[in-house]
Amino acid sequence: MDNNKESHLSMVSFNEVSNDKQKGGKDAIGNKSSEDGRELSRVFSEDYDAAEILVLDPRGHRVNTWNKIFLAACLLSLFVDPLFFYLPVAKKDKCIDMSVGLEVFLTIIRSLIDAFYIIQIYFRFQTAYIAPSSRVSGRGELIIDSSKIASKYMRRDFWLDLMAAQPLPQANGVMMEKAWAGAAYNLMLYMLASHVLGSSWYLLSIERQNECWKKVCTLQYPHCQYRYLDCQSMGDPDRIAWLRSSNLSSLCDQSSDFFQFGIFADALNLEVTASKFFNKYCYCLWWGLRNLSSVGQNLLTGTRVAEINFAVIIAVLGLVLFALLIGNMQTYLQSTTTRLEEWRIRRTDTERWMHHRQLPRYLKQNVRRHEQFRWVATRGVDEETILRDLPIDLRRDIKRHLCLNLVRQVPLFDQMDERMLDAICERLKPSLFTPGACVVREGDLVNEMLFIVRGRLDSCTTNGGRTGFFNTCRLGSGDFCGEELLPWALDPRPTVVLPSSTRTVKAITEVEAFALIAGDLKFVAAQFRRLHSKQLRHTFRFHSHQWRTWAACFIQAAWFRYKRIKETSELKRKENLMMAFVPGTTGSEHFSAPLQAPKGTMYAAKLASSPRKGRSLRYGPELDILGSLRKPLEPDFTDDE
Repeated sequence: MDNNKESHLSMVSFNEVSNDKQKGGKDAIGNKSSEDGRELSRVFSEDYDAAEILVLDPRGHRVNTWNKIFLAACLLSLFVDPLFFYLPVAKKDKCIDMSVGLEVFLTIIRSLIDAFYIIQIYFRFQTAYIAPSSRVSGRGELIIDSSKIASKYMRRDFWLDLMAAQPLPQANGVMMEKAWAGAAYNLMLYMLASHVLGSSWYLLSIERQNECWKKVCTLQYPHCQYRYLDCQSMGDPDRIAWLRSSNLSSLCDQSSDFFQFGIFADALNLEVTASKFFNKYCYCLWWGLRNLSSVGQNLLTGTRVAEINFAVIIAVLGLVLFALLIGNMQTYLQSTTTRLEEWRIRRTDTERWMHHRQLPRYLKQNVRRHEQFRWVATRGVDEETILRDLPIDLRRDIKRHLCLNLVRQVPLFDQMDERMLDAICERLKPSLFTPGACVVREGDLVNEMLFIVRGRLDSCTTNGGRTGFFNTCRLGSGDFCGEELLPWALDPRPTVVLPSSTRTVKAITEVEAFALIAGDLKFVAAQFRRLHSKQLRHTFRFHSHQWRTWAACFIQAAWFRYKRIKETSELKRKENLMMAFVPGTTGSEHFSAPLQAPKGTMYAAKLASSPRKGRSLRYGPELDILGSLRKPLEPDFTDDE
C-alpha cells in the first residue's frame, strides 16, 4: 500500500510540474506577480478573489454594499440641505431669530455625511475597472494596476467627487433589478422634490413677512432702523418704544389690504413661521406635495414677478415629476426591461417546479446559483437569437470579433489559417458553469469539446476505478477538455457511438467557456486532415491531459524498470564479493549448500534470484501501471487523398 501511495504522489507531482510549465503562469493569476516577477495589471473576476492586493472588484459584494450605503448618504444629504431653510424663525415679538440648536444639529449631521464623499474618493482610487477592449465577451477583464486606476479616475470623476457636484452616484448592479426598489426610488425623489419646495416656500414666507415689517417701519418712521427687526435687539429701550407705537400687527395681517402676501398668506394665517420645527416641517412638506401633485392649480399669486416665477416653477416641475413618477413606477412595476421580467418569470417557474418535484435543498441552491451566474454573465440577452436573425456575412464578422482572440488562446487552434478559425468561431456556443458543477464524469459519453475562456476546473481520473490509481490536474484559461472526441471525429471510419470520458472534470470557480458539440467538431476536425502537419499532433499530445497521464505512467514504469535492473546488478556484485571472502567455495557449492554460507549471503541470493523470475518485491506492483493504462487513441491528422 505504501508503494502505491508513492506511485500516486510521484505521478501527481509530475503532472503538476508539467502543468505549471505548460500554462506559463495562467493559474497563477491570483498572485500579485507572475512567475517572471512582473506585476499583473489584468485579472479575471473569478481569479481576483484570491489576489493578495488592495484593489476592489467593482462587481464584488463589498463594492455593491458600499454603493448602496453611499447612495443612501447622498439622498440623506439632499434631504438635510433644505432643512437649513428652517433656521429663521418669526417671533411673536415681531422679530426674526435663528434657531441655534437646529443649526448646530444640522451642521454636525451634514459634516458626517460629507465624510462619506471622502470615503467614496478613497474607494474610487481602490476600485478596479473593466478594460474596454475585453467587453466583447463575458464580463471582461479587471484592470488592477493602481496607477492606471488612479489615472483614469483623475481624468474623469475625481474633481466631480471632490466638489460634490454629483451628489447621486451611478447606481448599478442589483440595485434597480427589483421592481419595488425602482418604484420606491422614484417615489422618494418625488417626495424629496416636495420637501425642497416646502422648505423654499417657508423661507420665502419669512422673507415676505420681513418685507412687510420693513415697509411699515419705513412708512411710519422714515429713518427707521431695520435692526429693530432682529431679535438680538429685543432688550433695546428704543426698540421697545418703537414697537409700542407701531401698528405692525394690524397692517401686516392677511385681512389687511396694506400688503399682498399672495401664496404665502397661509404661513401668516396658521402662524407657520412661529411654530415648532416639527410642526412647521410637516405642514411645509404637505404644502409642497399638495401643490406639486396639483401642478400649482390652487395657488393664488400676487403681482410680484418673483412670486409668479416661483409658482410657474412649481407648475412645470410638478407636471414633469408627476409624469416621470407615473411613467417610471409603471415601468418598474411591469419590470425595468422585458428581459428582466422574463428572467423573473423563469425564476418563479423554476422555484415552483423545484418545490413541486421536492428537490433537496442543495440541488435548489445549485440551480439558483447557475441562474444568477447566467444573468450576471449575459444580462439576460440571448445572443444566439440575435445572431440568428442577422445576415450570414454580418453574423460571421460578429462571431469573429467576439471569439477569434479567445479561440487563438487554445494552442491547438493557434496554428490554423483564418478560414478554419472562422469555421470554428461560427460553431462555438457559450457555456457557463458555477463552482462545484460537474462538467463531465469519468465513464460518461462525451458529447462536446470544451474550450475554457476564463475560470478554473479540476480534472481527475482513477483509470476506470483502479485501486490505488489517482491522477489530477488543473485546467484554466486556454485549456480544453473532452479531447476524447477528437480521435472519434478524425476517425475515417464513421461511427455513431460517442467515446467515453477518461476523466472527471469539475468547476472550481465560475467558468465561462465555448463548446463544440460532436457534430460540429466532426466538421471542423475534417478540416484538420488538410494540414499535413506533424506539429498539430505534437501540440495535441502536449496539451492533452489524457496523453500527459499516459506519459507520466510511462516515465514511472521506465524509472522503476531502471531501478530494478540497477538493484539486481548491485545485489549480484555484493553476492560475488561476499562469496569471494568464503575460502574453498565456488558458486555451485554456494547454491547447493546454502546452510554453510553466512546469513547475509543467503538473503542476497534470494533477492538476486527473485528478479530473474520477472518479479521485484518492491517494484513489482508499479510495473503494471503502464500495462493497465491504455495508450490514448492517436488522432488521424493525415490527408485522406
